[in-house]
Amino acid sequence: MSKALFALGVYVAGMLLTFLPPAFGQGEYEFDLAEIEKEIEKKSYYIGGFLEFRPVLFALDRDSAFHKLRLFNQDEGSTLEEYNFGLRLEGGYQCGLARLYFRTDSRIRYDYQGWDEDVDLQEGYLSLKPGPSFTLDAGKKVVQWGKGYAFNPVAFVSRPKDSDNPTEALEGYYVVTADFIKSFRGPLKTLAFTPVILPVTESINDDFGQPDHINFAAKLYLLLCDTDLDFLFFTGESRTTSYGFDFAGNIKTNFEIHGELAWITDFDKKSIDSQGTLSTEESDILSFLFGIRYLTSNEITFTVEYYHNGGGIDADDAENFFKFVDRAYDTFLDTGDSSQLDKAARLSQGTMATAKPMRDYLYFRASWKEPFDILYFTPAVTSIVNLTDQSLSITPELMYSPKTNLELRLRGAFLAGGKNTEYGEKQNDYKVELRIRYHFN
Repeated sequence: MSKALFALGVYVAGMLLTFLPPAFGQGEYEFDLAEIEKEIEKKSYYIGGFLEFRPVLFALDRDSAFHKLRLFNQDEGSTLEEYNFGLRLEGGYQCGLARLYFRTDSRIRYDYQGWDEDVDLQEGYLSLKPGPSFTLDAGKKVVQWGKGYAFNPVAFVSRPKDSDNPTEALEGYYVVTADFIKSFRGPLKTLAFTPVILPVTESINDDFGQPDHINFAAKLYLLLCDTDLDFLFFTGESRTTSYGFDFAGNIKTNFEIHGELAWITDFDKKSIDSQGTLSTEESDILSFLFGIRYLTSNEITFTVEYYHNGGGIDADDAENFFKFVDRAYDTFLDTGDSSQLDKAARLSQGTMATAKPMRDYLYFRASWKEPFDILYFTPAVTSIVNLTDQSLSITPELMYSPKTNLELRLRGAFLAGGKNTEYGEKQNDYKVELRIRYHFN
């Protein structure tokens, strides 16, 4: 059976499992919801998740560098359509001091290239808790370090967040981790220590860094005078040694500040010259973040974060990259030779094609819960500004939950920037997407 058929089968099965039981329940058989809830409480397992349908419309910027780089030999018109179907399953099983947890994502996508499918284990680990002060976990797990909302420079053993969707669950790494927790009376209320072992081989965590090494990380957490403090550390041969610190605390009940600082040693800083040649220089770098969250009396939440990416490339490097793409595209039009575009595509990996590749960013988000007493409705607007080249994205969205398990989100992402800027050279001018999620448990 092909992966496509398997993914489709999983998706259809999920739909049947989700929607058929209520339909059967409308017949002669009557059930007592209270009794079912009691039975669930007695059970040592649970399963849930959601079904998702997400159509997306992209408006292409045909003059942009990334349009030339990715669609140079195709004429797809001024817009592209994409249709995404998803099924998330997550659950757990508790037996005494042991707990098993899993989370899987099955995705089917249709776009101008045809059908594509993927089934991934996002998390799957065994947790042992012999006492309230000690927990041991082993398996594929997301290790959530850092206090930032959109960025986390101290997340040494996690995949980077998508700052356009920072609340989306991430895929984990295979780790062994523990938590030792101790409570006190006095200014120091809680002390916790979290060691992490992360192996990298050709088949395990192969996208983390250099293979055939075992890496170590640790976090020391303190709750000191109602302020959260973390001291973090990573060492190993897969990546270079890193040190981190973060904090979060409330100035008032409705006003919170947070920050992160990461010092990464022997980092390969990249630069691009006018001929499209990539060079690296080993040096220590500093990345940091400072942010605030403020809640107004009428339920508007403001989140603002400044992020400095010490390993990012500067404006001159970005301009050299974009100009190289333009020259490579002109060569292709004149001669039909795409070798320079292939070189530019390789050059983009690890540089301009990565998330937030440059030095300084400002993140802003405002969300308004149930404005004008419209129940279950939350409008929001998000903007990310590249302070290095003054390009930006603006993303308004509308979120509505007409039923307990149903979530509707309509959002658009509009990009603005001049020539040779990050957002000005993106493949799209804007995109509009509708996300429909039906949650079940």
